[in-house]
Amino acid sequence: MKVVLFCEQKYAISILKPIEKKALERNDQVLWFIDNRNIKEFNDCDSKAQWTYSIQETYDFSPEVVFVPCNIVPYYLPGVKVQVFHGYAAEKKDHWIIRKYFDIYMTQGPFFTKEFKRLAAKHKTFEVVETGWPRQDWIFENINNFDGVKQDLLSKHSKKHLFLYAPTFSPSLTSLPKIKEELQRLVKERNDVLLLLKFHPLTKKEWVDEYKQLAEENEHIIWVEDNDVTKYLFMADLMISDTSSVVYEFLLLNKPVVTIDNVAQEIYWKDINDPKQLQAAINEVETSDEYLAKRKWIIDNYDPYLDGKVAERMLDATKEYIERNGVPKIKKVNLWRRYTSIKKFGKIKR
Repeated sequence: MKVVLFCEQKYAISILKPIEKKALERNDQVLWFIDNRNIKEFNDCDSKAQWTYSIQETYDFSPEVVFVPCNIVPYYLPGVKVQVFHGYAAEKKDHWIIRKYFDIYMTQGPFFTKEFKRLAAKHKTFEVVETGWPRQDWIFENINNFDGVKQDLLSKHSKKHLFLYAPTFSPSLTSLPKIKEELQRLVKERNDVLLLLKFHPLTKKEWVDEYKQLAEENEHIIWVEDNDVTKYLFMADLMISDTSSVVYEFLLLNKPVVTIDNVAQEIYWKDINDPKQLQAAINEVETSDEYLAKRKWIIDNYDPYLDGKVAERMLDATKEYIERNGVPKIKKVNLWRRYTSIKKFGKIKR
């Protein structure tokens, strides 16, 4: 097959990488489309496939399948358009919006499959296949690869535990304006904790600058520049966050989470409204059987596919779809969806 990996944001690189690896193993042709408005350094990402910044070159490649972690893909690109998702944040409204750009929704686990099958029956414009989330393949292969890095870091700072603060970038949902003082208190009173700060690439610059300065002034806090949060999820013993999809990624590793003002209707971790409750909440989730059971539910329902075969299932499902339906030349969408994708990614010459 001719495969396009449609990469609009930096965080999408690690989501799509396992698909690249498996597709190349199967001798598929692979092309990355890289949105250079958001990603300037893709040539440093050790890709073994071709890549381009040009939507025209992407069209000329004549893909048979386009894998997309983000919400929009140009309707005029040929190929089966596959939504693979950029996380597990079901509480965010846009997770469930059907924009009709996609032919297949490849879901992470039973919780998501049930709702998207209901939506598929309603809209009748796409199919649903439960595959798991592709980044889980990378986790399967690398989950223990950073144990040495973690131990070196803890030894260097004479600490026993590594905590991660990973907030969302959304101004209406982020905990950044209200938690700084409590993070300082945490590392002061818990002298066995080293705290990593890992922010979303879209976080406001003023918040980034403020917390970078905090790390520079506090030897117990470390600022992380890396675009990929996954290895820090492996290394951390506990995570502090808010309404971010990385909450679910961390829970899927069976590790405790504390959030501030999370808007999810169903909470499977410890959520607080007052940042001053942070240390008490941490003490509770570190030892509670109740939260252990809730993490188990998340693993079983959100994404149980830590078997290293997610990308393989995705490629197989696409091939089977093409055998039944052929390769679409264009996706039929309304005028507004056409306008939206052209405005975002530009026009092409046919």
